[in-house]
Amino acid sequence: MSPPLPDLETFPPLRDWQRKALVGYLRRRSDDYMAVATPGAGKTTFALRIAAELLADGTVEAVTVVCPTEHLKVQWASAAARVGIQLDHAFRNSDIHSSRDFHGAVLTYAQVGMAPAVHRRRTMTRPTLVILDEIHHAGDSRSWGDGVKAAFEPAERRLMLTGTPFRSDENPIPFVSYERGEDGLQRSRADSVYGYSDALRDGVVRPVLFMAYSGETRWRTNAGDELAARLGEPMTKDLVAQAWRTALDHRGDWMPQVLRAADARLTKLREHGIVDAGGLIIASDQQTARAYAKLIGEISGQPATVVLSDDEGASKRIATFATSQDRWLVAVRMVSEGVDIPRLAVGVYATSASTPLYFAQAIGRFVRARRPGETATVFLPSVPHLLGLASEMEAQRDHVLGLPKQKDGLDDDLLERAQREENAEGELEKQFEALSATAELDQVIYDGTSFGMGALTGTPEEEEYLGLPGLLTADQVSVLLNKRQADQLAAKKRQKAAEPAAPAQREAPPPMTAGERRNSLRRQLNTLVAAHHHRTNLPHGKIHAELRRLCGGPPSAQATIEQLEERIATIQTL
Repeated sequence: MSPPLPDLETFPPLRDWQRKALVGYLRRRSDDYMAVATPGAGKTTFALRIAAELLADGTVEAVTVVCPTEHLKVQWASAAARVGIQLDHAFRNSDIHSSRDFHGAVLTYAQVGMAPAVHRRRTMTRPTLVILDEIHHAGDSRSWGDGVKAAFEPAERRLMLTGTPFRSDENPIPFVSYERGEDGLQRSRADSVYGYSDALRDGVVRPVLFMAYSGETRWRTNAGDELAARLGEPMTKDLVAQAWRTALDHRGDWMPQVLRAADARLTKLREHGIVDAGGLIIASDQQTARAYAKLIGEISGQPATVVLSDDEGASKRIATFATSQDRWLVAVRMVSEGVDIPRLAVGVYATSASTPLYFAQAIGRFVRARRPGETATVFLPSVPHLLGLASEMEAQRDHVLGLPKQKDGLDDDLLERAQREENAEGELEKQFEALSATAELDQVIYDGTSFGMGALTGTPEEEEYLGLPGLLTADQVSVLLNKRQADQLAAKKRQKAAEPAAPAQREAPPPMTAGERRNSLRRQLNTLVAAHHHRTNLPHGKIHAELRRLCGGPPSAQATIEQLEERIATIQTL
């Protein structure tokens, strides 16, 4: 006997963007519809409301959900059951047909790719709505894309969902529409878009502060040469990659110092209103994840939950952590996308994965807001590529076909294999040997703007940023960060004025390093942007975006000295 249809009268109220998108969907009644909404905006609720509408009016008789991981299958089935839609998350390809006890089933992309003919038959048996969650995964491999296309071409309706519509490859995404622009490139087209900036304005997601840590690193190459570099200073991309991995080595001082700062931030958030705040450390492989878990356990005095692979035990550990008061979760890839742990408020990006897609998915774990004023803080290495991604949190991106391949020297191919195998330590160690690394706070990035003058770990200057209140609106975050920076500048001026006059014979001070010069220009630019904000009431992010439009170049957090000087000269004429 078929289960009863969901009752639309008891469905939870929709947010404004969900209601507008639902009206647009019901008016169009097209076979394919793609909704792009930032992580935490409520894509699942939106999709289930559409499913309920189509089941209720007889347009479809069955629902199939396809998602990236086994854990998300359970999460989708639980969310659907709460609104009266019964989905079988335990369906296996060998079952051939869905039980009549359910409205449908939840599958993974890998499951569909293995047996598309099975799911094509299921789709043809009854008029079916197919919900393709995080649709960009259908382009992960040709077999997955071809499998999804073959299995669900006969579907009555297809609803595509994603929080990160862009990919880092050229595999077309099935059922997604592409439009050719004036530059000749094809870009994905969404039917509904609700970005991070929209959600931040509506209070649906949290403001995210990025605390970037630099520091001195030393390593030995496979040729036996010892090299040293400072994270955040200009250098070749190969040196950036090796310094980055050296910093992330659990045997150095960089990771313990950053983890100590992150745990202190978590304590402050718990003291200042987010009483159940949790933290997540994202590692590159199993061995490193276990080492990080040991470190954070010693620092916090509480064992960390470790999630290493996509299995039933991992799903249970995630679910238990989500409803507990435990402080820290350490994961390799299980929590990189889609998993719902609303209490996560502090993150440590301790992986050298560098694609915009992976970064956006990882940061998406921290943005979900439960009540007004909650903020999130993510700690990350001061690497130009990551600083640029952090500065562009609010940027809308589409999947573009036809772009020339650009190697960034950060070995994403190797790291993506590491994420799949979760055992990359040996392969990476063959390339170099980490010797030592120390950490210090380089800058705080918020709303595309860089704040701060740098601070050694464990100092009062660092504590000022780690102690920011946890309950702040987006505007209050900007005001407070501007005040912190102004206070630091004033304190430095007072200290300089109190110093005795230098004797005439004293030698001139040594010239600033490239890093010091860049930091000085960055502070000067931020001061001018703040002054322009007070004159015009334009948001800081929009002022920075206009300067980038006029002058070109990346966000200020990763801009060169020459680019910063050009922007300073430009804003002085506005």
